[in-house]
Amino acid sequence: MNMQANYIAGDWVDSSDANDNINPSDLSNVVGRYARASAAQTEQAIAAARAAFPAWAATTPQQRADILEAAGNEIMARKAELGELLSREEGKTLAEGIGETMRAGQIFKFFAGEALRTPGEKVASIRPGVDVEITREPLGVIGIITPWNFPIAIPAWKLAPALAFGNCVVLKPADLVPGCAWAISDILVRAGLPAGVLNLVMGRGSVVGEAILSSPQIDGVSFTGSVATGKHVAAKCAESLKKVQLEMGGKNPFVVLDDADVGVAADAAVNGAFFSTGQRCTASSRLIVTEGIHDSFVNTVIEKLKGLKIDNALDPTTHIGPVVDQSQLDQDLSYIEAGQKEGAKLAWGGERLNRETEGFYLQPALFTETSNDMRVNREEIFGPVATVLRVKDYDEALATANDTSFGLSAGIATSSLKHASHFKRNAEAGMVMVNLPTAGVDYHVPFGGRKGSSYGSREQGRYAVEFYTTVKTSYTAP
Repeated sequence: MNMQANYIAGDWVDSSDANDNINPSDLSNVVGRYARASAAQTEQAIAAARAAFPAWAATTPQQRADILEAAGNEIMARKAELGELLSREEGKTLAEGIGETMRAGQIFKFFAGEALRTPGEKVASIRPGVDVEITREPLGVIGIITPWNFPIAIPAWKLAPALAFGNCVVLKPADLVPGCAWAISDILVRAGLPAGVLNLVMGRGSVVGEAILSSPQIDGVSFTGSVATGKHVAAKCAESLKKVQLEMGGKNPFVVLDDADVGVAADAAVNGAFFSTGQRCTASSRLIVTEGIHDSFVNTVIEKLKGLKIDNALDPTTHIGPVVDQSQLDQDLSYIEAGQKEGAKLAWGGERLNRETEGFYLQPALFTETSNDMRVNREEIFGPVATVLRVKDYDEALATANDTSFGLSAGIATSSLKHASHFKRNAEAGMVMVNLPTAGVDYHVPFGGRKGSSYGSREQGRYAVEFYTTVKTSYTAP
């Protein structure tokens, strides 16, 4: 099998180390063999980005927009092929893989427009005859470190604004899923990016990631991953005063009030908690339900879970694919065991499943009779595991929802405008959903949270300009 190379300084570069990208739906299926960069190769990539930066920063917005537009068009035109690649390497269902690919294409096309709309201001000075201009300039060389759960969308929503605003990039995708990042890098190169503007260095975080964090030639790091790793990234960036943007975990509440439509609430809960195998930082992992609707809601959710097909991600009739790898499966199963030991009732699922092909299949697990001090309600599981917390009323539901160290997404199911409005104002989260799943966001608006979920500027939409540019204030006298 041919090895897919890293892209450094305008050349595809092999490595002495490589990674077999395994399909979690079928462990006998190797998606591809991908080069793992060394620390020295990563340093070469950083140097190439630094050398390319002055010329790229000086390009016109139209030049950058044309490249991003071409990349977005190709990604969308190849949505079936790239969606299948995504589903093979990560385990999302084919429909989800194609949907995520479409989103990646839309992100590139959106930021093609944003390249032409980079904001600035001209304001009156307090001194007579003096002009004041406030402009935005590219930050410089950006290290981008992406996770395995959205192999094409998250690289897209970091790469597109970085390039749109004139930065050069060193991209390190998750070692577990390098295929989609390789594909979009190849697309961007063929769309016309000059050598050195984008450098792809695949491999382990302990090697490639550490080289990026330690380099004095990196001006900013955008990271998505676990809280523990995010704290390490922040600490390393602080040593050299790099600008840093972190998107980390979530323990997202979905509140269901007595006045909710139980069918709408159950659909939103099942989608938010279990689709994409629960491997989303925005997943509805805590279902907080008032006592009047509790039993009806739980019964409805279980009936919906019984109707879901857990199988090979490429089977078009599959609703939920496999867990991404053995390590994540072991983690999920350990939390299911921990929940039972703490006294939670396993109301449905939680069993390892066998299918026609060997894979990491797990039946969605629903816990009831839980309390918010249990580990299954405090720690991010990152799998198809959700808990139900019974509460007395809205006030207790809101307090329980906010009783977490995370603050990414929060949802509520209700027919009460009063409660919906109050929840939107008082939920301690960066994103709030009313009668919708907590997972599933638009690409043209800000993404991010508070507390332990996010640090630094928001991602996506027009707010992305905050991280990828620096502000300059210029004064001119006649």
